[in-house]
Amino acid sequence: MSTSDSTDERADEPTDEEVVQTAAEAAEGLIFSRYKQSAVRDMDVTVSFEDGVLEVDVYLNAPEQDDGTDPDEVADEAARTAREAVDDLFGE
Repeated sequence: MSTSDSTDERADEPTDEEVVQTAAEAAEGLIFSRYKQSAVRDMDVTVSFEDGVLEVDVYLNAPEQDDGTDPDEVADEAARTAREAVDDLFGE
């Protein structure tokens, strides 16, 4: 593989900013698919992507739903969803 080939491969990969945005949007989308925006008291989605390492941290302060939906479980699922969205972005 020549240097230009490896440069071309990197050019096809998403930027760090695209990775972070994709993960954050996926996490927020999952949260708001489970809760009305007005029911969420506080929420924080922190995403970093450095040196090929993705870190997703989700904090959610919302009431437990009548159907038993636990906000901690939703936060965990939102983080997993964010990671899956990034995997999809890289075509894995």
